[in-house]
Amino acid sequence: MPQSLSKVYVHIIFSTKYRQKLIDRDIQAELFDYIGGVAKALMCYPVQVGGRRDHIHILCTLSRQICQAELIQKVKQSSSKWIKTKNEKYSNFYWQDGYSIFSVKGAEVEVVKSYILNQEIHHKKIGFKEEYRIFLKKHNIEYDERYVWD
Repeated sequence: MPQSLSKVYVHIIFSTKYRQKLIDRDIQAELFDYIGGVAKALMCYPVQVGGRRDHIHILCTLSRQICQAELIQKVKQSSSKWIKTKNEKYSNFYWQDGYSIFSVKGAEVEVVKSYILNQEIHHKKIGFKEEYRIFLKKHNIEYDERYVWD
């Protein structure tokens, strides 16, 4: 086979440092667009970026030319630097050190996209910590509660 073909969808979740509610309405849409642009520049084409005041969800493809840790490191680093230039109130903006990344079946892409689009409604019922634990359980990821939050 002369071609190398790939279409791997991933759902990435990470929060602001200490889950500070720093992603306000003033910056939210622009931040989501910026993060999508960073992913796209790395050939990890965004399907949906969204979140709430204290965390972010990214649904994108994973390029054959970059590993997941590098993608997330570049998204976090670039967006953290960028947001600090937008307004003094974001001068202490940081992302948490960790992250989670989950594979998404092609048939599930629309479900995950819808989930990300409906974060505001979803989080009226459940907080970020509980949401995150549900994802970890759903994907059978063992974790130590002492080291999940920073």
